[in-house]
Amino acid sequence: MGKFYESVVRPIMFRQDAENAHEQGVSMMRGLSRLPWFCRLLESRHLRPPNSKPIELFGLQFPNRVGLAAGMDKNAACWPAAAAFGFGHVEVGTVTFHRQPGNPRPRVFRYPEEEAVINRLGFNNEGAEFVAKRLAKQLKGLKRRIPLGINIGKSKIVDIEDATEDYLKSFELLADYADYFTINVSSPNTPDLRKLQGADHLPTLLGEIMNANVSRSEKLGVDRLPILLKIAPDLSFPEIDFILETIMGLGYAGIIATNTTLARPGSFANVDQAGGLSGRPVNRMSTNIIRYISKATDRKLPIIGVGGIMDTESAGEKIAAGASLIQIYTGFIYRGPLFPHRLAWALSHGHRDWI
Repeated sequence: MGKFYESVVRPIMFRQDAENAHEQGVSMMRGLSRLPWFCRLLESRHLRPPNSKPIELFGLQFPNRVGLAAGMDKNAACWPAAAAFGFGHVEVGTVTFHRQPGNPRPRVFRYPEEEAVINRLGFNNEGAEFVAKRLAKQLKGLKRRIPLGINIGKSKIVDIEDATEDYLKSFELLADYADYFTINVSSPNTPDLRKLQGADHLPTLLGEIMNANVSRSEKLGVDRLPILLKIAPDLSFPEIDFILETIMGLGYAGIIATNTTLARPGSFANVDQAGGLSGRPVNRMSTNIIRYISKATDRKLPIIGVGGIMDTESAGEKIAAGASLIQIYTGFIYRGPLFPHRLAWALSHGHRDWI
């Protein structure tokens, strides 16, 4: 199936505009999610590697190590089908409090020879209220098969000084539906967003979100939600040290490393296209940051590794560097629907490609 996808299906998909193809993929997954019996059949084949135990992390159980990264399902339209493809968790979003169209099209560009994508989507989504209503409807009477993460970001129309309130509004609307939350301060496609990673803004932002999480827990008599921070691959090690000190001091559950990069390594040096670069060229950057975080925290801070995972070898490198889980998105585009299943099996059984 993998070779058939890459030799037959992918060339057909790649003849289309990249964003149109993405929307078709979401529609297909959404259609599959409306066939729960078929999803359960596929899950029985794809989700749990044989003779494996679930991964326990920040109070949740993950049937395997491979998740679907934020960006694929921005509006929580198709996530119920993710487990059918072998994803052991799924992260929807990025969701902003205000509905926003994102940046002008075209805004997604493929580079097949490099197995890469540049995007400048700009958090296009229907807004937190819309997504909350959709999740409420989807989850009514539904037994969750895999952990559901919700990734939230800053609305473009909101000044950076008002970012904390903007995030809090999204958190309050969506908290009842998440197994964990991710705070996205690292997309390169919203003006000033990455400034939130710095000392002037990050402690206040993350502190207020954690306060809201604690208050919700006490009010409802439920456990606190695990909250993670997603960081950029373009940070210096001193900047990462500050972030680690902040999130560990506030009791954050983990970190997601990393988002897309503004760097243009190798053959991308002369590519004049704004946006975040993902895919194979980001692999080494992401893995190096994961390794640094793991050593700096003495492996005490859970890490979800993202960036440039295109095969079992790059997936295994992330785990060896210190990640407990991984997420894919660009690799899913290039490798096809059975890629998460193949990765999960390989990671579970110590595939020789990456040992």
